[in-house]
Amino acid sequence: MTTQAWLFLGMALGLVSFGLALLLYSWVKKQDDGTDRSRKIARAIKEGAWAYLRHLYSALAGVAVVFGIILAIVFSLSGDGFELLTGLETAGAFIIGALCSAVAGFLGMSVAVRANVRTAIAATTNLNKAFNTAYRAGAVLALAMVGIAVFGMCLIYLLTGDPEVVLGFSFGASSLALLAKAGGGIYTKTADIAADLVGKIEAGIPEDDPRNPAVIADNVGDNVGDVAGMGADIFDSYVAATVAAMLIGFTGFLTAPKETQIFYTILPLILCIIGIIASVIGLQFVRVGKNGKPGTALNMATVITCVIFAALATILFLVMRWNVGALIATVAGLAIGVIIGFTTGYFTDDNYQPVRRTAEIAKSGSALNIISGLSYGFISIAPSLFGIAAATLVAYFSAEAFGLPGVYGVGIAAVGMLSLTGVVVANDAYGPIVDNAKGIAEMSNLGEEVVSRCDVLDSAGNTAKAITKGFAISAAALTVLALFVAYKEQIEHYLPSGKEFTLSLLDPLVLAGILLGAIVPPIFSALLMLAVTKNAFKMIEEIRRQFREIPGILLGTVDPDYTTCVGLASQGALKALVLPALLAVLLPLIIGFVLGPAALGGFLGGSIFVGIVFALFMANSGGLWDNAKKYIEAGNCGGTGSDAHKAAVVGDTVGDPFKDTAGPSINTLITVMSLTSSLFAPLIAVFHLFG
Repeated sequence: MTTQAWLFLGMALGLVSFGLALLLYSWVKKQDDGTDRSRKIARAIKEGAWAYLRHLYSALAGVAVVFGIILAIVFSLSGDGFELLTGLETAGAFIIGALCSAVAGFLGMSVAVRANVRTAIAATTNLNKAFNTAYRAGAVLALAMVGIAVFGMCLIYLLTGDPEVVLGFSFGASSLALLAKAGGGIYTKTADIAADLVGKIEAGIPEDDPRNPAVIADNVGDNVGDVAGMGADIFDSYVAATVAAMLIGFTGFLTAPKETQIFYTILPLILCIIGIIASVIGLQFVRVGKNGKPGTALNMATVITCVIFAALATILFLVMRWNVGALIATVAGLAIGVIIGFTTGYFTDDNYQPVRRTAEIAKSGSALNIISGLSYGFISIAPSLFGIAAATLVAYFSAEAFGLPGVYGVGIAAVGMLSLTGVVVANDAYGPIVDNAKGIAEMSNLGEEVVSRCDVLDSAGNTAKAITKGFAISAAALTVLALFVAYKEQIEHYLPSGKEFTLSLLDPLVLAGILLGAIVPPIFSALLMLAVTKNAFKMIEEIRRQFREIPGILLGTVDPDYTTCVGLASQGALKALVLPALLAVLLPLIIGFVLGPAALGGFLGGSIFVGIVFALFMANSGGLWDNAKKYIEAGNCGGTGSDAHKAAVVGDTVGDPFKDTAGPSINTLITVMSLTSSLFAPLIAVFHLFG
């Protein structure tokens, strides 16, 4: 097939994937949404989610326009004069990338706030019907996301033939993802912490009790954090990994025949095409029998999709007689992605020792519970880092063994890992939908049996969300390593003849860059968690005020004021976004233009390695504390209301901003910084002139 044929096929399959998402969306909307009471609660959640999303996207639209103008001006100025077309292409790609990410998030949010109540009502029939409703709703976001991403990348490359312009598309998606994920994380944990501390510990009422003024904000937060936010996060990694591999293919084969260079530039897009086919097929195999286990069904979807992708890729490579080294690198990334997902599950699933041991230790109080969670969180880093190292080495040396640049193998491995994006996003979006469903079932008084069924779904959803976060962080790790290589090759491409670009620890500029990069993830994490603390403090005071001034709330004779808590979470999240966003974009530019390309290379290295460690540690320890609390609430270690439960709630409160705010946002941070560096690498190189 010709290059154009592959690109047209990618665009066609992207549209098919998006069309299937719309069909599933229509199916979900047709399901029963229950009683007047359940519809009223669902409407409050939906209105709160839309209010936040409108404010967020309005702010992002302004940011996208300003950035687009800046990019148009900057990239029109080149060493050869004023090239308006280059600037307009880059700016246009940036805006399209941001728009595509927003559309995917919008569609995912739209179906999630409709599927939650329908899942709760489906649970009045049986577990299988409720699971299918929630999972098909999650698949809407998954299919829309991969469809839009592949369509956008293929279209831009078809029109321009320049992977550097596609890099602008990735930068747009990443910029929106950073704001959506960080903002959603601040929102959801503000409400979650306030609802837990005042509701469970002070008032002694259940998690989703309608008497809690923060309960609607808490359910809204699940959607803006884990649907719109996490969806944008994985969309970002998916696009960034593909573009990084395209850039490496483009610059790594400059001396090869033109046909060879173009093939290795579009090979990542071809792998994305295979990924769409595998995901669409794999999603059809997700089934839960009458007495089945949702967690097993979710895991089977991942394994089946993995096997289908590997089989299709192998057949295509062998039939087309493509380089086997690239195939090995692809499969290595794919395999490590699955392994990392399941090892993350070991540390966060209540079927295994870390969660159960932490719950048992909670009998001795909050301090030991927190120490246990921290310790297991540190240990949990090891399997993922070993996996990333193994994938990097296998991909690098297998590519070299078959005559390809080793760094190209690393880029292809990242694409291979993210070929599972469709099924991973479906699993992730399923989590907040069933979490909301449980809350709606409880607030709507649908009965203990229905709440119990929703609790089974929610337990599997918690583990799925934890596995997704581990997968997303590990995928981002391989992605930013590929982007790091792309940055280096971009700089080398603009070197004057005879000049070399080296990154040596003996160079004081490189060493200074590493140290400066290493402090960014901790500072970024602190800013986000301080924002959660500040906003949660305000909401806690508001909940206490309502309980104090309106005694009828706790008696159940008066409805609380949900709107004020929703407003506090929304305003606080949006205000807190400004400084973290500026850090991600401005710091690489300051380092690059002031200290030079070598210092910026060191800066990226320091931020990448420290960021990966921080992100894995916080996501896994937070997930462990959450499931330890839920394990106790299931009747173990004293059950709800016991001293162990109170200690576990404190541990979960500490872990909330770890796993849902700072941890998953770090991988977006390092991706945005790496993309910024790669995008502006030609300008930084020309600015310093190397000599």
